[in-house]
This record gives sequence, structure tokens and C-alpha cells, in this order.
Amino acid sequence: MTDTSDKSHAAPHRPSHVDNYLVGMLFALLAFFLLAAMNMIAKLLSVNHSVLEISFYRNLIAVMPFLFVVFGMGRRDILNVKGDVKLLIFRSVLGTVSLAVTFAAYAAMPMADTTAFLFTTSLIVPALGFFMLGERVSWFRWSAIAAGFIGVLIMVRPAGDVNVLGVTLALSAAFIHAFLQILLRKLGKVESPETVTFYFLLIGMLVTAVPMPFIFTMPTMEQVPLLIAIGLCGALAQLCLSIAYKNAPANVVTIFNYSGIIWATAFGWFIWSDWPTLNVWIGGVLVILSNLVILWREARAGARQPRAVE
Repeated sequence: MTDTSDKSHAAPHRPSHVDNYLVGMLFALLAFFLLAAMNMIAKLLSVNHSVLEISFYRNLIAVMPFLFVVFGMGRRDILNVKGDVKLLIFRSVLGTVSLAVTFAAYAAMPMADTTAFLFTTSLIVPALGFFMLGERVSWFRWSAIAAGFIGVLIMVRPAGDVNVLGVTLALSAAFIHAFLQILLRKLGKVESPETVTFYFLLIGMLVTAVPMPFIFTMPTMEQVPLLIAIGLCGALAQLCLSIAYKNAPANVVTIFNYSGIIWATAFGWFIWSDWPTLNVWIGGVLVILSNLVILWREARAGARQPRAVE
């Protein structure tokens, strides 16, 4: 008689996750559109409101869905910090500074120009990884980084009229963004994305609430929908990015970041009649191409690594 006990008690086979590239790409495109819309709204509001005040409303509105999920739906696991609490707090405070500086850069310069300068974040990350984490950076990547910063010099127009404040703010924001990505590599090894995002929004709201009594400006009825929209755009962008990364590899999702220049140019043209100069187009294209080369090399390096057998 054949023993069938192992078969009868065997756990049912669960199919492994299968990427859906179309869903991933569509949600990536939507996420970066929402981020561009968030920056556009911040630029509109910056005429009458401080960037710290705008950052407060952005975090306040965006954290509300998380609070509902945590306390209304019982997802208390989101509150659990598994690793270094001080590092998580530091990341949240620095992320708040980054948000305010980014909004200030968009307030100071045309949207397309600011977006092009912010693309340098991906060029700074490998350099920071080399100096801070001891990661290996090949001569090929160093060459791509150098080419990207030549693109920055072209956009700055050393011999022309330079918006010194705007360029300084945009490049400072790019550097902070890159540093935050290095921190997220450490945090991501132990913390869930929901936990990191929740504490970023919560701590960001608390930090920007401190100066509110001194910088508060009563919003008009026309500005209230914009203040709500900036928070919703930020929250929905995070949700869309999570869905995108779940359905497509990171290198595929990241490529859609460069659609931001399309949305920024469109918003700048329709609302402020801004159109990028030839220098911005040439330098921006060089920065984007340098980023794509780095992404291509990372994708090739990842493909050469042995895959775990499921």
C-alpha cells in the first residue's frame, strides 16, 4: 500500500510573484507626474506662503491616510522600528530639509531648469557610495558622472546670466537627495518602506510645525484646495511608486523619473510661459544620458550576479 500521508498534508503550492511590466510602467509614469504636480503647486503657493509652511501642509495632509491605516485599520506593525531609531529620526529630519530646499529651488527658477539640475542626484549617489560606503565605482561610471557634471556646467552658463540662488538651491537639494538615498540603503535593510515613509511624514510635520506661529499666513479660499492637493499628490505618488516597484524592476521604474522633465516643461509653459533655453536642453540631455548609462551599467552588473533558486 502506497503511503500518501506526505501528499495529503503537503502545503499547497503558491506561485511566485510575476512582474507585470505594463502595470509597473503606468504607475511609475503616474507617480512622477504627481511629483511634478506637487512641485508645481508648491511653486504657485510660494508666492504667498513660506516653503516651510508649504512643507507643513504637505506632510500634514499626506500623513493622514497613514494614521487611518495605523489606528483605524489596526496596522500597528507600521509603528515598529526594528533598527536604529536615531538614524530613522535623522533621515526624517534631513528629508524635511530636503523637501523645503526643493520647494525653494522650484520657487526660484523655472520648473524645467530646476528639474534638470535635480537629475544630478543619480550622479552624486555613486560618488557618495564610493566615499561613504566604500562601494566600487568603475572608471566607466566615473566617466559618466564627469560627463553629467559637464552638462551641469553647460546649464549654469558660466559666461551668461546665472540664477545663482536657484542653481545653489537645486544642486543643494540634489546633494541632500543623494545622501538620503545612501541612508535609505541602510534603513531599507531592516525597516519596511511603510515605516520609513510614515515616520518621515510624521516627524516632518512636527518639525515644520515649530516655526508655524511665526510664518503662518492665512490661506485664501482659492489656496485651500491647493494646500490639500499638494499633500494628496505627495501621498498618492508614494503609493504609485510602491505599486510600480512591486510590478517592475527598479531600473525600469527609475527610467520614468526622466518623464519629470516633460511634465515640468509643460507646467512651466502653460502656467508661467517659461520655456527652457538651448543651454538647458543641451546640458539636461547630457545629464539624462549620463544617468541612463549608469542605470545600464547597474542593470548589467545585476544581471551577472547569480540568482537565488526559489
